[in-house]
Amino acid sequence: MSKGYTRSGGNSVDSIAWYKSNSENMTHPVGTKAPNELGIYDMSGNVWEWVSDYHINYSSLEETNPYVDVFSAYRVKRGGSWIDCPVGVSIDVRSKGLPGHTITNLGFRICRSAK
Repeated sequence: MSKGYTRSGGNSVDSIAWYKSNSENMTHPVGTKAPNELGIYDMSGNVWEWVSDYHINYSSLEETNPYVDVFSAYRVKRGGSWIDCPVGVSIDVRSKGLPGHTITNLGFRICRSAK
């Protein structure tokens, strides 16, 4: 957890995330809440985002999210969404889904490594 925050960018859910109590039951344009310390917006709330590793259950004692490259039918989703409660948009929450799964509160972020 960077700086010990409970969410990406801070502890104040209203200042950094669209979630159940402030979203008016819809997604919002990226960048309308405060960014995290890296200048990246909407890493908590708005829509769940697919991440690149496979989903397996691991110990709740893990201090970091282990990267899983062993095949599983499920993929990992992170960040929470506009339909979740404040706890659901915390940085330690993850979910799983099948790759063909589509829903209104799920998306992805295109990114690449810095050169």
